[in-house]
Amino acid sequence: MNKLIVSLLLTLGITGLAQAAGDAKAGQAKAAVCGACHGPDGNSMAPNFPKLAGQGERYLTKQLQDIKAGKRTVLEMTGLLTNLSDQDLSDIAAYFSSQAGSVGAADPKVVAHGEELFRGGKLDQGMPSCIGCHSPNGAGNAAAGFPHLGGQHAQYVAKQLTDFREGNRTNDGDTKIMQSIAAKMSNKDIEAVASYVQGLH
Repeated sequence: MNKLIVSLLLTLGITGLAQAAGDAKAGQAKAAVCGACHGPDGNSMAPNFPKLAGQGERYLTKQLQDIKAGKRTVLEMTGLLTNLSDQDLSDIAAYFSSQAGSVGAADPKVVAHGEELFRGGKLDQGMPSCIGCHSPNGAGNAAAGFPHLGGQHAQYVAKQLTDFREGNRTNDGDTKIMQSIAAKMSNKDIEAVASYVQGLH
């Protein structure tokens, strides 16, 4: 448990670096091309593209910077951010952050198991609950840069958890907190948490 607390504090300290404040109004025009996949207001209709609406500005800015720098690979976004400045990325993040997110429905067959994992983790295996970073209602922690999960597409969440588990996504900081948590999740666990998150609000 002490290791987890130290990891969280280190993550907060490392991600606590200053970044340019985004301008949501300027970001709306800059985000026009993003709407093709993520929806004009950030509420993607396609389950493989994440909903960006209501996501924390700090988290979005980091993800955009990581994708642009090649620290996170998203094939569909290859080259899309190349000509954008850090201010452009901050503005786009501010725009999507200012939008209201939508919520989907959870699969009733797996939602109980998903809720159990989200709220309680698997402490006997060293897996903490999700609420410590992502809050009980899935709103995340915008100040710390922890993402808003409530209402996110189950298919997208499952892919991210699987990618963290398999080492295909590694931009969760030096503490590798998501990689270590996902490593303790089975395919059924991932499916259940992802479905629960989709209906969470």
